[in-house]
Amino acid sequence: MNDRPDPNAPHGADDADWERNLLKRFAFDVLREQRAARRWSTFFKLAVLVYVLGIFALSWRSSHMGSFISADKVTALVDVQGVIASDQPAGADNVVTGLREAFKDKRTRGVILRINSPGGSPVQSGYINDEIYRLKKKYPKIPVYAVLQDVCASGGYYVAVAADEIYADKASIVGSIGVRMDGFGFVEALDKLGVERRLLTSGEHKAFLDPFSPLQQTEVTHVSGLLKEIHEQFINTVKRGRGDRLKEGTDLFNGYIWTGERGLELGLVDGLGSASHVARDIIGAEDIVDFTPQQNVFEQIGRRFGAQLSTMLRQTFSLGW
Repeated sequence: MNDRPDPNAPHGADDADWERNLLKRFAFDVLREQRAARRWSTFFKLAVLVYVLGIFALSWRSSHMGSFISADKVTALVDVQGVIASDQPAGADNVVTGLREAFKDKRTRGVILRINSPGGSPVQSGYINDEIYRLKKKYPKIPVYAVLQDVCASGGYYVAVAADEIYADKASIVGSIGVRMDGFGFVEALDKLGVERRLLTSGEHKAFLDPFSPLQQTEVTHVSGLLKEIHEQFINTVKRGRGDRLKEGTDLFNGYIWTGERGLELGLVDGLGSASHVARDIIGAEDIVDFTPQQNVFEQIGRRFGAQLSTMLRQTFSLGW
């Protein structure tokens, strides 16, 4: 179809027809674009809805898997995976929540605490250790077993010793019964760079162990005493949990690590085996229900946003406490 005016036709009428056709085509094009935009908008809205519903379904499924097992007796499982810290999945709040649900379930015949952790906060580890003892007292018929995976060191072992028995693989890493504090010193680097350190504090030792200031022996002595005190707490906790199973005449509290096989000889563990072995052959309930609280995607996003906000505020208001 040719929308251009006919040069032989009367000028006024032909111009009017050409403009009318042009306006019609423009209007149809606009309507066609609007319909396409609406279709894409509807498609994306449906896609987002399906995505959100999928996340909710996965979150619900992960937190209700135990209800699908019809066995009248089960082994309850709670994972301690990663660094034991307040803002991590292995933090006390998360682990304790799982333990409480595990003990409360009427099908539970035994609880497995499956640990794969290099350690972390002595406070968070202590919270978990204390809660295990409390739950054992409240539910005396339910035994607790710690099953060590690749690593169970330091704070991870602090948690494990509250169990009635500890099992590991022959190649698991276990031990590291000690306390550490890390730091760096940049005093000479500042001198070489010609940088002047300016630090204002209220309190003689408020900035003790500052990496840009010379190390003071009085402060080293103070921190060494603090570490020794926490180390003694660790030792007493291990002795409370392991008792006379620990091999006498061996320095087990020097911070060294051992394999699971050597740990069995030293009394750090009671046997070699996996979680399925303990559930099937020790507890006698082969069906395992995971009571580890699962954090859904929305909680992860919220936690990351909160961490970013906290970092921004710390950078804005740099006053230390």
